[in-house]
Amino acid sequence: MFNLSKLTRTRFGNLALSLFSVSAFGLCLSSCEQLTDEIEKIHEPITLKASSIEIVLNDEDIKKDVVTFSWTQTDPSTKDHPVSYTTKLDLAGNNFGPSTAISNQEDEGIISRSFTSEQLQNWAKLKWGIPNNRSFTVQFRVIAQWEEDSGAEAEEVRTVTVDVQPATPLAIEADKIFLGGTAVTGTSRIEMSRTLEDDNQYAALVDLQAGDLQIPIELKGATHYIYETNSTGALQDGEEVRIKKRNTAFSWQITTPGQYRIVVNLQAATSIIYSPAKALLPKSVVWNNSSGVATTTEVTDLWMHGAINGFGTPIKMDCSVSLADPQILIYRGGRTGKTKFIVYGGSDNNKNIAYAFSCPLTATGTAQEMILNLGTEADLSGGFSSAQRNSYYTIPSGTNFLVLDLRKMKILADQR
Repeated sequence: MFNLSKLTRTRFGNLALSLFSVSAFGLCLSSCEQLTDEIEKIHEPITLKASSIEIVLNDEDIKKDVVTFSWTQTDPSTKDHPVSYTTKLDLAGNNFGPSTAISNQEDEGIISRSFTSEQLQNWAKLKWGIPNNRSFTVQFRVIAQWEEDSGAEAEEVRTVTVDVQPATPLAIEADKIFLGGTAVTGTSRIEMSRTLEDDNQYAALVDLQAGDLQIPIELKGATHYIYETNSTGALQDGEEVRIKKRNTAFSWQITTPGQYRIVVNLQAATSIIYSPAKALLPKSVVWNNSSGVATTTEVTDLWMHGAINGFGTPIKMDCSVSLADPQILIYRGGRTGKTKFIVYGGSDNNKNIAYAFSCPLTATGTAQEMILNLGTEADLSGGFSSAQRNSYYTIPSGTNFLVLDLRKMKILADQR
């Protein structure tokens, strides 16, 4: 017999099971959605990179970008607050100090910043105190900032480092510089002397014979050699050439025996070799004495004359002559005040009409008086006209070192 109650119970049971399954599925969906909402968003931090970690400044196209720093936009935990980016560039080791760092608040949507050779060269020299031909290392930093839903400020910082090579040759380091090779007579090596006017410059006036000339240098106990870049060893007589150092010997060919002047500037990474044919000579000037007779004077010393000596007996400067150039005279003394520099020191009237070096004349050719600034090179003018003899420089208080470059017609007052 057909059991209706059993059938009914079975159908109702299946229906209830189905309803339970649908309900459970719905609850699961609702629970999963709630769980998804509760999962914290994954924070994507910023990344920072440089176009190159080693760059060389370009002195031919200084306004062209030489390095670019770029970063990815950060994805903070909240989308409701915008992210701002601050960038900073500084010399490595300065720790992005307010007086040394180059800071920029980047506009919205900007995620890169570039710098030119001109910018880096100017900041290196004027802001960071680095000579033009020195390598240095910079650090670039990007700071991302935003506000959290809690009101707290959030921040991310990324930093990258870049080595910078100058456009001009690197300065050369040396403890001592020598002359050697078969061209050097009488000894195996001759030590070069620092010049009085420039601690980075070495010079020597020596007799050489035909042969090879080498310039070895000592640095921290090791021996290196100066060599001329892009050279086969032929002497560029009297011409300034670029130099570098290396571990193997390099020789210049000396073909004519005689007295040679060799000048090496470590800071500028240059060298000049003068043969007897290109010998540098002291400056000679011509002026008319009190009898109207033309007088030629080879300038190897000078006298101060003016208010500095009460226009009485001129003060002999006892100048030293530079080894690098006989037309560079160095005065090491403490005399200061208004003066001109004359080539004659006698007590007769010739002292008042002798050839004089002093400040340049005015634009209209009249006499004038100027003040030297400590540590700043100034123009020098010379002659025996009335206007030139009545022009004066004032040597400032504290000066104990004067350099008069009669070849370039420059004067420097310094304290050393």
